[in-house]
Amino acid sequence: MVGMGSESRSVDDFVQRHLSARNLLPDLINLDRFGYPDRLNCVSLLLDDAITEGHGDRPCLRSSAISWTYAQTQEQVNRVANYLVNECGLRPGERVLVGGPNTPLVAACWLAIVKAGGVAVSTMALLRAGELVTIADKAQARISLCDGSVADAYITAQAQVPSWQILTVLGSADLDIALQAQSSNFNAVSTAADDVCLIAFTSGTTGNPKGCVHFHRDVMTICHTVCQELLQANSNDVFVGSPPLAFTFGLGGLLLFPLFARASTVMLEKPSPPNLAEAIDGFGATVCFTAPTAYRAMLLSQSENDFGSLRKAVSAGEALPRATYDLWLAATGLKLIDGIGSTELLHIFISASGEAIRPGATGRPLSGWEARVTDDEGNTLPDGEVGNLMVRGPIGCRYLDDPRQANYVVDGWNRTGDKFIRDTDGYFWFQSRADDMIISSGYNIAAPEVEDAILRHEAVAEVAVVGVPDDERGNVVKAFVVAASGVSGSAELIETLQNHVKREIAPYKYPRAIEFVNELPKTKTGKIQRFKLRHRQQK
Repeated sequence: MVGMGSESRSVDDFVQRHLSARNLLPDLINLDRFGYPDRLNCVSLLLDDAITEGHGDRPCLRSSAISWTYAQTQEQVNRVANYLVNECGLRPGERVLVGGPNTPLVAACWLAIVKAGGVAVSTMALLRAGELVTIADKAQARISLCDGSVADAYITAQAQVPSWQILTVLGSADLDIALQAQSSNFNAVSTAADDVCLIAFTSGTTGNPKGCVHFHRDVMTICHTVCQELLQANSNDVFVGSPPLAFTFGLGGLLLFPLFARASTVMLEKPSPPNLAEAIDGFGATVCFTAPTAYRAMLLSQSENDFGSLRKAVSAGEALPRATYDLWLAATGLKLIDGIGSTELLHIFISASGEAIRPGATGRPLSGWEARVTDDEGNTLPDGEVGNLMVRGPIGCRYLDDPRQANYVVDGWNRTGDKFIRDTDGYFWFQSRADDMIISSGYNIAAPEVEDAILRHEAVAEVAVVGVPDDERGNVVKAFVVAASGVSGSAELIETLQNHVKREIAPYKYPRAIEFVNELPKTKTGKIQRFKLRHRQQK
């Protein structure tokens, strides 16, 4: 049976029923800028239209082992979509977990879920079972697809989530047979422009992940603003980068934007800086997406790899140090494109490219977006003063069933949690994060989550975690530990605690530095004063 699409709204309305009240949602502006129709399936526009336009024989999804054309990608996507509908009973609006490293097949699964009217919930390959349980339970996912490399964590997690009924491991012989039995034709479900197509989970400052809900229209909006207007990408471009598809920075830069431009994209399972540098050279990549720390690290490989093919290099995920910008410019002749975005707002909303770049500045709001700097009472501050960054545009924060919606949206504006300065020319200059989120090598790490993992070890009485500056990673996680009675701090215990954290949560979150202290600074009510620990590192 071939999926024939539907003119009705989503059959499963779980997400719509679990969004915040309308008065807590942000104001949306410039929704009609690109003239999107009421019925819109973003995968139909990104993939199916590319075939209709004659791009079927052009390269699309690539890796060290695979190179699919647009036609081959469409065939794979259609078979997976039919499998989801026919074998898994996927209904429009249902959430589907998809996890694994960046591979052409994982990318095709994301496209298939959305094309079939489902809601894609991507998870990073590094997540442990406990983290998957939280995400799957909050999304009330029934169906999942995962790469074999993460199957053990998925299997363990599935047993703990009542709603989670179906787990399909990609690459298995049985699945290959099942997919071949499916039709290579599938008509995209006729979703509405404001139907939900993805939920992107962010760890949040408390360690309790927030599910950020986005529409088909949102996907196309970032393609027009970031890919078309900022990057001016074209069909001859070759995209490459390090962020996982589970990060919206990676989803846009390594899947949505290449398809929108009718270009090709390179999927790297292990995107370390040396591997990324090698891929840029080997594939002749022209557009790169990664974090500032990776750009700095890649320069160490320049003697062996040539970055001459690059014409655009996008930096996001953490603040771009001026020293890294200067170092990259001197070595490659390219100006790094800095940008600030968020999972809540799907992708970059302030940036600059080409001659508009001002070294050290993040940039100006992209078309359709407005930004201002305010004090804590919401009053707009004069240019040159440090305050809270507030933005609004055609995309807004919509959390899935989360009281923290009220913290992110204030008077219709999205409050990003960043401190900025606006200059007289309208450029925005990043100053600092306003919360306890630690951004290390482009990864968001919630300090309370790391603290919780450390406290699960019997040798620990108390702990506080902060981010400390690091030349290579921007920041690293440091834990101040009060040892349990009778336990002495030692190099051996540091290694034990680090390995313990790696087993409890994603390994990239482990504390790279641990200091044993007799007591932690606290308020009279017993709250830990982390700012004092951060200040202690800066002395």
